[in-house]
Amino acid sequence: MFLKFPRVLLALIMREKIIHKATELFINLGFKSVTMDDLANEMGISKKTIYSHFRNKTELVEEATMTMCDIITSGIDHIVSHQKDPIEELYEIKKFVMVHLKDEKSSPVYQLQKYYPKIHEALKKKQYDSMHGCVADNVRRGMEMGIYRDNLNVEFVSRIYFSGVTSIKDNGLFPTEIFSKVQILDYYLEYHLRGIVTPKGRKILNSIINSNQE
Repeated sequence: MFLKFPRVLLALIMREKIIHKATELFINLGFKSVTMDDLANEMGISKKTIYSHFRNKTELVEEATMTMCDIITSGIDHIVSHQKDPIEELYEIKKFVMVHLKDEKSSPVYQLQKYYPKIHEALKKKQYDSMHGCVADNVRRGMEMGIYRDNLNVEFVSRIYFSGVTSIKDNGLFPTEIFSKVQILDYYLEYHLRGIVTPKGRKILNSIINSNQE
């Protein structure tokens, strides 16, 4: 038993390394574009080692996708726990997400939807379940503070926000050749907030936007 534990631990470490490198490649190059050979070559290991941890590429794609979702969700929860100004909070979340997803040019979400539709749907549901409560709480706090309009329908705003965030990832509607990921998120966040802020909230929003442009 004493000798077996280190092997188990090493196996877990290798599995995490594979997931980490696969996630990096999928985000930068796309889910369809990256092969198991590419991953093995990047890591300097054999494909046999990869297949000892994952039965096939689909299983690896699912694990990498859900792991990244969990990391981002955990990070967002941490930001929300600080109970910052709701407008500032949304910009902090945007910055955090961009650090992890980077300004990729491969449209990985489009490839995930096209080639791994079941995983894409599971991811979308998981994202909605975690984002819905976060945005709803953000709206309520903003209304209480007087920086969001007091006649907002919280359920509608939280759902339309998720719908918009999902839509701007559609490479057919917003091709990366025209809109960078940073650009499109900035545009959407300002568009969303200008529709719900009060004059008091607008001052905060303008201050953040002007600060980001300096």
